[in-house]
Amino acid sequence: MAYSSGFNPHPRISYAGASPTGAASEAEYLEIGLAQEADPGDVLRALDEALPPGLDVLEVVVSPGGSLADLLEASVWRTTVPDLPPETAVSAVRAFLDADEVLVERMTKKGLRTFDSRGAVVSLSASAGTVAGQECAILDLVLRHGTPAVRPDDVLAGLRTMAGLEAVVAPLHERLAQGPLDDETGTVGDPLVLNRDTA
Repeated sequence: MAYSSGFNPHPRISYAGASPTGAASEAEYLEIGLAQEADPGDVLRALDEALPPGLDVLEVVVSPGGSLADLLEASVWRTTVPDLPPETAVSAVRAFLDADEVLVERMTKKGLRTFDSRGAVVSLSASAGTVAGQECAILDLVLRHGTPAVRPDDVLAGLRTMAGLEAVVAPLHERLAQGPLDDETGTVGDPLVLNRDTA
């Protein structure tokens, strides 16, 4: 691995679009600067050997240059909400999507901040699922990345406001994908496609 120069060198690792604390993810990306050229397969094997079980490297590609973060325009999320009845979730989603703006509050390093959770939502739907034998709501969500970053729990807070509900059980947020956003279809692509084709 390459290190920065200077009095206090740091590994040349850049995390792009990291998921919020406490969220599960199947789509995290990072860039690593190497001290010399290496075969991507060898890098993958070395990383897999060094990482703890359950943290798996799926693919390594050579960067063609530019910023990986610029390719990560949106994320696909699935949120399981144990204390939200599916029929309530469907009506809350309808009201949320019909609104021009849904304000929520979140505590940040700079204090309590109010922002719009609706503007970043590309698509949102609700369906029925089960957790431990109990019916629950499953939310499928595509979120556009931006500033401020809207997280799945911000959208859930907006939905709870629309439905007049209080949170009882912690939801499970899982990122399924992140990458370039196709504005016409609302789908999120693979950010490594270009890199893979040129590697």
